[in-house]
This record gives sequence, C-alpha cells and structure tokens, in this order.
Amino acid sequence: MLIVEPANPLDPAPSALLAQAQALQAETYAPENNHALPTEALAAPDIRFFAAREGDEVLGVGALAIRDGYGEVKAMFTSGAARGKGVGAALLRMIEDTAREEKLPVLHLETGEELAAAVRLYERQGFKRSGAFGDYEDDGISLFMTKVLD
Repeated sequence: MLIVEPANPLDPAPSALLAQAQALQAETYAPENNHALPTEALAAPDIRFFAAREGDEVLGVGALAIRDGYGEVKAMFTSGAARGKGVGAALLRMIEDTAREEKLPVLHLETGEELAAAVRLYERQGFKRSGAFGDYEDDGISLFMTKVLD
C-alpha cells in the first residue's frame, strides 16, 4: 500500500532519489535554467518535504515551499520503476492538502516542456499553464503552472 508522509530529505532513501532528480535536471537544463533546490535546502523550516513509500521502499518525493501568499511545488520526482503508478498524483494530493492546512490560496510550480510526463501529471491534477511567478523570469525554457485551491 502506498503511503505518503512527511520525511527528511537528508535521510538516505529520499536523498538518493533527489540525487537522481538533480542528475536529470543537470542533463536536461543549462545551469542558468536549472531551478532545483539543493537537498539541504529542502530541509529548511519553510519547506514541507514528503516521501511516498511502499513498505520500506521510497518510490517518490515532493515538497511544498511556503511562500508569501502562495505555495510552490518543488522536488517532485518518482523512481523509474514507479512511474505511471499514481505516485506523483498521491504526492501532489498531500502537497495540496498541506497547502490548504497552511491557508495558501494557490499553488505554483516551474517545470519544462522537456519533462512531458511531469507536465501531463500536473495538467491531470488541475494545474494550468501560467506566467512566471515569484523570483522566476520567463526565460523561454521554463514552463509555469498554477492551481487555485478551493
């Protein structure tokens, strides 16, 4: 059974998945277009970090960054073996529920067209394409998405 729960990004299993995610980002994007947070930053007080587990195996990770008036989805990554099995959707549900508990009215995220499976996941979960937010600039590489929470 899949369980999504708060986790420490510095623990070995989540950290290993984050290393895979960061390697993918580095392969896909030039440094100036890579907006992944370092693993240590995901342990900050304004970040809610989650792991999706089946038994002892961590299948995916994701985070909610608490910003001024909104939440930002960060560090979404699912292991290759777990893709297409609902792990990403379960992580997003936890992130959305946590954002509601934090009284955040909207979620934003930054991704890229090259990550087509991620874009499809976000669209299926109700995210809409939008403009840049926060400190991001529209660099022609990033894709910005938004979901208003009810």
